[in-house]
Amino acid sequence: MEQEKRTTYHEQLTVDNTLKLRQLLKRLPAFAKDYFRAIEPTTSTKTRISYAYDLIVFFRFLTDENPVYKNYKPDDFKVTDLDELQAVDIEEYMEYLKVYSDENDNYVTNGERGLKRKMSALRSFYLYYYKREMIKTNPTLLVDMPKLHDKAIIRLEADETAQLLDLIEKGGANLTGQQKVYYEKTKQRDLAIVTLLLGTGIRVSECVGLDVEDVDFKNYGIKVVRKGGSEMIVYFGDEVAKALSDYIEGDRKSVTPIAGHEHALFYSTQRKRIGIRAVENLVKKYAKQVTPLKKITPHKLRSTYGTALYQETGDIYLVADVLGHKDVNTTRKHYASVGDERRRSAAKYVKLRED
Repeated sequence: MEQEKRTTYHEQLTVDNTLKLRQLLKRLPAFAKDYFRAIEPTTSTKTRISYAYDLIVFFRFLTDENPVYKNYKPDDFKVTDLDELQAVDIEEYMEYLKVYSDENDNYVTNGERGLKRKMSALRSFYLYYYKREMIKTNPTLLVDMPKLHDKAIIRLEADETAQLLDLIEKGGANLTGQQKVYYEKTKQRDLAIVTLLLGTGIRVSECVGLDVEDVDFKNYGIKVVRKGGSEMIVYFGDEVAKALSDYIEGDRKSVTPIAGHEHALFYSTQRKRIGIRAVENLVKKYAKQVTPLKKITPHKLRSTYGTALYQETGDIYLVADVLGHKDVNTTRKHYASVGDERRRSAAKYVKLRED
């Protein structure tokens, strides 16, 4: 009998996201479906879901703030309504985005990046209909996009990395009762996850999507599914190999997984594939004990790896390839800037008084 093909985590995620997107499209004007169908070949389902949420906010803005559309339902909007808006309406929308209430009357705020993402979604939406001559104007092009200010790149220093791993490995001494029981139950898993993130620079979404069959100890590699769905082998060193092996041969074997989760590499305490939020929480839990002034997330561990790799090799193209960046300029922006060490050394070169 031919063995039934199993559905992978990423295949199931695509199905779930597709169904979620269909529900979101019901909250948008009917003509919006044409736009989402057109961008499907060049975007992920996750991106389209984000765009759908952003456009829902835009049409809610029109019904909340524009008297012309006060009593409109989503399907009352026609594509020609986009032509009725002017640059000033788009500017008012940008102002609205800074603080607004959602459908549950909860206040939502947007910083620079949130503003830019929502404006990018609206600009892309308008451009689709403008290029197809379904509307005659595109007021989004007459409004300046929000300016993004560079943020300090947060990462762990070498000594902080060592302290973090030591804490996970040996940090149960000061715990009592239930805390110690939980720590011992999750220690091997947590150490394997954090070591893997620090030792390969993979994304947290790539980490939680790993199956145990994706780990190749013979060639010291893991098969990850990158953004956009492409597969890639990422290689690891001895420290990662030991942490993964200890977990797979140790605590993972004691888990009886819930049906449908048998192949997951990392399990939650509910015996299911661990989720992104759980990994974010465990990284935060350990990191704040090592460096309380830094907000360390799984992405910051990725930055830590990228920085270390660039400092060791000086090869920005290698860093871009290993991290899965499609544009090397993205990598260069984050990892090829003047580092703190060089800034500190600058202080030695300028003397205010002669000795």
